Formats: sequence, C-alpha cells, structure tokens
Amino acid sequence: MKGKLLLLGSMLLAATSIFAQQTRDIQGTVSIKDNKGRKEYAAGAIIAVPGSATGTQSDKDGKFWLTVADSINTLVTTYVGYMPDTTILKPGINDLHIELIIPHNLKEIVVHERLKGTEISMLNPFQTDMIGQKELQKAACCNLSESFETTPSIDIVFTDAVTGYKQIRLLGLMGQYTLITQENIPNVRGLGAITGLTFTPGAWIEGMQLSKGTGSVVNGFESFAGQLNVELKKPAEGEKWFFNIYQSTQGHSEVNVLYRHKFNPRLATNLMVYANSQWLKIDQNFDHFLDQPLSKQFNVLNRWIYNAPQGWMLQAGVKFVYANGIGGEWNYKEGDPQIPGNPWGYQFTTMRLEDWAKIAKIFSQRAGTSIGLQLSNINHYQDGQYGSREYIGVQNSVYANLIFQTYINNTNHIIKTGISGVMDIYNEQYEQITYKRNEKVPGVFGEYAYNYSDKFNLVAGLRGDYDNMYGAFLTPRLHLRYAPFKGTVIRASIGRAQRTANIFAENAGFMVGNKQFEIQNPQPGKAYGLNPEVAWTSGANITHKFKIGMREATFTLDYYYTVFQSQVVVDVDEPGFVIFYNLSGKSFANSCSAQFDYELIHNFDVRVAYRYYKVMETYESVLEQKPLVPASRAFIDLNYETRSKWKFDYNIQWISTQRTPGIIHNHGGITPARPNYSPSYIQMNVQITRVISDVFEVYVGGENLTNYMQHDAITDATNPYAKDFDASMIWGPMMGRNVYAGFRYKIK
Repeated sequence: MKGKLLLLGSMLLAATSIFAQQTRDIQGTVSIKDNKGRKEYAAGAIIAVPGSATGTQSDKDGKFWLTVADSINTLVTTYVGYMPDTTILKPGINDLHIELIIPHNLKEIVVHERLKGTEISMLNPFQTDMIGQKELQKAACCNLSESFETTPSIDIVFTDAVTGYKQIRLLGLMGQYTLITQENIPNVRGLGAITGLTFTPGAWIEGMQLSKGTGSVVNGFESFAGQLNVELKKPAEGEKWFFNIYQSTQGHSEVNVLYRHKFNPRLATNLMVYANSQWLKIDQNFDHFLDQPLSKQFNVLNRWIYNAPQGWMLQAGVKFVYANGIGGEWNYKEGDPQIPGNPWGYQFTTMRLEDWAKIAKIFSQRAGTSIGLQLSNINHYQDGQYGSREYIGVQNSVYANLIFQTYINNTNHIIKTGISGVMDIYNEQYEQITYKRNEKVPGVFGEYAYNYSDKFNLVAGLRGDYDNMYGAFLTPRLHLRYAPFKGTVIRASIGRAQRTANIFAENAGFMVGNKQFEIQNPQPGKAYGLNPEVAWTSGANITHKFKIGMREATFTLDYYYTVFQSQVVVDVDEPGFVIFYNLSGKSFANSCSAQFDYELIHNFDVRVAYRYYKVMETYESVLEQKPLVPASRAFIDLNYETRSKWKFDYNIQWISTQRTPGIIHNHGGITPARPNYSPSYIQMNVQITRVISDVFEVYVGGENLTNYMQHDAITDATNPYAKDFDASMIWGPMMGRNVYAGFRYKIK
C-alpha cells in the first residue's frame, strides 16, 4: 500500500511541475438586453478563450469564474439569440460585466438539443454518472431500489423469497458498502441499509450522481464501493403540481402527488405525498408462498428553502414513512400461532422520521468561498416477525457536518476543511437477546483540489475520526484526472474506508428460514463483539468521447480493486447456520466494466455494457468465491423517440452463473440437494411512453418478459418448521412477468 501511495505522490509531483505556470482568476456577470431595453442576467452563457477548450458557463444569476493563463488577453461570450461579445482582458482588471444585445434583424432560429438520460462527467475528478429524470422515466421505477434497470453499473438483487426487499450491488459489494446520501447528507444506512431503499419514491427524484470508488472525505469515511447521491425535486423549480399514477397486473398500485409553491423570489416550499398498496396475492412459482407480501406504505415530505440577503441560504425538511405488511404461506392469517401444522407467516411494521437542515453563507466578495452546516436526525423503528422468531430494531441517529471552502492564491487551488460528528444509538432484539450500542464518531477533515485548466485535476483529502468503540483512525483519499487530448479523460483513485456492520438488519433475508445465527468469539465493548470493517479501494478509468459520422459516441472502461484489512464475514456455507466472525485471511473484490453509448440514428440511442466481477473471501481458512455474486453481466439498452412524441425503451441483460452456498443436508430424500452453481439466465424489460402534451403522458411496460423465475427459491417449502426450510438462497428473479401502466400529469 505504501508503494501505491509513493507512486501516486510521484505522479502528483510530476504533474504539478509540468503544468505549473502563471495564471489569473477572472470573475464577473453576464447580462442580456432585449429590443425593448429590458435587462436580466443570462444563465448558461458560454465564456471561453478563443481557439482553446478553456471556458465556463454562467450560473443562474449570470455569475461566472474562470482561471486563465496570464498570456490570454481576450474572452468570447456567446448566448443563443444574442450577438457574441469579445472582451479585452486588461492588466489588473479581473472583475468583468458583460452585456449581450439581441440584433434587431435576428430571424427566429430553433436549436434542438437532446437531453441525455445519463451523462458521464468529463470534468469531475471523481468518476461520476449523472442520472437524470429522463433516465429514471425509461422504466416506471417505484422507488430507489428499482431505479437502476437501465443503469449497467448497479445490480439489483432480491434479499429473499418472501419479504420482497431488493438491494443494490456496486463493484461486487452489497449496498451497505455504498454511501447513499440525500443531497450529500448520509441517508440510507444503519438499520435502513436494505429497507431504506424503498422509502424514496422514484417520482420524488430529480436526479442522481453515481460515483465509483472512494468518495470525498467531506462526506465521511464509509464509502467503500462508491457514493450514490440522490437529488430531490426542488421547491423553487419545476411544475406547480405533479401527479403520477401506477398500476401493475401483479396487484401493485401507487400514487404520487407533488405540490410546489413559491411565496416570493426568496421563499419556496414543496410537499410530496406517496402511497402504495400490494393488494393482490401472487404465487407465480407455485410454491404456496406469496411472492411478495400484501402491504401498504405511506410517505410524506415537506421541504422549505429560503435565500436570504447577503448570500445566506437556508433549507429544512421533514419526511415520515409508515409501512406494514403480511406475507408467508398463502393461507397465513395475521396472528396465526407459529407452530407446526399452522401456516408459516411473515409480518412487518416500519416507521421512520427524518428531519434535516442546511445553512450556508456564500461570500460574494471572494469567489468560491463559502461556509455551510449540514444537520440531520433519523428515528427508525422496524419490527419483523419471521415465523416463530422476531426481530425488533430501533435506531436514533444525529449527524452534523460543518464545511468551509475557499481558495489559496487563485481558484486553481481550492481547499475544504471542517468538522463533523455522527451519533448512532441502536437497540435491537433478536430471539429474546438484546443488543445495544451507543456509537459516537467526531472527526475533522481537510481536502485540497488543484485544477489546471481542463487538463489536470487533483483532489487529495485526509480526515481523522475517533470512534468511542474502536478508537482513532485516519481516512486518506486521492483522486487524479488527466485529459491528454480533447474528448479523452483518464482518472485514478485510491482511498481507505471504514464502517461498523449491522449484522441483523443487513442480513435480515437469512431470517426467512430456520438458519441459526451465531457470532463466533465475540469481544466485549465492540458492536456485536466484532471488529469494524476496513478496506482500501483503488481504481482507474478512461472515458473517450468521439464521433462516428456526425453522431457522438462514448466509450468507458474502468477497473476497481477493493481489498479488506478487516471484515465481518457472513458464512452461510454451513447448513442450518449463519455464522459471523472476524476475517482471518484474504478478502477482495475485482471489478472491470466496459460501456459504449452511441446515437445510432437520429433519436435512437444504443447502450452496450459488460461487467466482470471476481469477489473472493476467506471462509474458515479457505479462500473461496463469494456466494450469490455473478461473475459476468452483459447489458443492452435501446431507446428511441419519434417526432410524434412516442418513446420506446427496451433492455436485455444476461446474468452468469453464481456460486450457491453449501449443499443442503438431504434428510431421508425429502429435501433435494442444491447444485453448487446456479444457471445463467436472461431478462428483458420494455416500456412505451406516449407524450400527449407538454403536461400529460401515459406509459405502459413489461418487466421480466422472459418470465424467468428461480422456482427452487424456497428450500423445503412444504415443511416450513423443519430444519432445512430456507428462503434466503436467492440468485434469480422472484417475480414473473409483470405488465404495468400509468400516467404523469403536470400543472405548471
């Protein structure tokens, strides 16, 4: 590891010496004036150095910041419909006020630019996929766990064959190793690491940023595989009302109602309401168990934003979630005693309250300088009855993050520094055993970002934290970006991550059965008696944008390697047991992926991707392939839009074989033994959308069109109180073919 850090340090010194030269910081505003003399600020104007790739865009207030070499003496400003402006840069004058004028004889010109659903950032030193509403609406995603059908970087997998919960997998690692934030505040974590994905409806999401590898130290120390940041719809932007109604043939109904009100230019609020119901019993694999519980969920969110004078900005919001349901055997009724001879049942209740606030001050007299405070509080309660055993979990979490940002000498050198703190109070009960912990982690951090034009970027960060259970630890991270020529970007990163495992909530799928949970050699004073999880993730990525004919294409190739220094091993190879113990040996995950995006013909986009995983872990001194992780996945997505406002999206994916956990004991020939590897399979999804007008559209679609299901999902389903009953060994789809329809309606 020291060798890797020395190598990256050498790269940094070499790059700095190559690119160092005298520069100056330019800032200013761009305004526009029409033929009637009316003046306003121009958002999105292009300010660039003639004949080079150096440039920037003005923000919503017409402001811009740009670093140029001292030798540059002119800038050109362009804005659609207005005369270009050439500005002479005079020595000592770095604050510009540029005014663009519309020509009197301008004829109407209509410029069409297609908004892509997913963009790969070429300027960000972090490898980031920016997923917009257009991508989310290619499939009628009901919630965050179902928002990635057209995103090949993330896998969606079922936790078990009864509860209906899904979780994500990134770089071969399950969802708890991805930092999931809501507008850069940690959100889906702790007891909600799995269930929390269902608490953010897709209709509430404005966009997402998916970053692979360790993220910024500003956002904490828990990012192993990457960060998924969810941006909710804003109070001050968008339509006044939004309605989304969804209905599937599998008896799932959803309603979304969003309302936005702007009191004045400074104060705005929005209200989001969501309700769903799974009201139809479904058993498509004929095992006499419901494929998903009969359930109801209700979510409501209210958010406020206030842009105060002198650069102050305040945001605050509150969100409440209530969900309950009942599943298990077809004939199970709520309250049936869980004894042999009676139907086996599953019941759950979840209540969650979130509130958060952001307070920020932007110092207009110094470009890029600000101070911000992020605050959040989460109260989470969940109660699950799995046959005769019950799991109850309560979490209270408080988070605070104070961030100061400014520059050194010029805006090529940005620093961020601050202090943070998180407190998690857990009270869990599983099979009459109580597990409590009060974990407090205060910390400090600093991050330095160096930018040389659009050619080279460096972000180096270090944070120090103190965990009252595990002591002090450091989190160093480094990200490099280099653009050797136009259209090509190379990135590299390395960093450390640490987290405390929540072994019951993160492995609740194993409770659906009669496996016994066992913690080996627990140590007093530690969470569940186990060590924290610690890993280093390093990776490299190349993104190349080019044209085939007159149409743009993008090719991306990346490789990431995560090696664990400490890990809580979840061993399910011993029949009848789920055994937790500290890692003794090697554990690593290799991830390699390639993706090609191309507009084949006008309005017809093609996305082809392939991903390879090699995930190995030491189980009882034997290094083995991690179970239930497919080595390969191939993906094709086809998207076509007609001029008559029809939209078609079709995707197909192939999932390779997966190692299944150890052979189940065969008692008297009753329970068939499982094979060591699952079969590979193919899934297809399609959606057709008809845009009736700018405010109304209808959609119809189908999921899992091949109707492929894992028919042996539940072992010994006819004997749910026997030792071998198990519904957690899931490698394939739990639900068969599903057809759905719905509509979206806006009132502007």
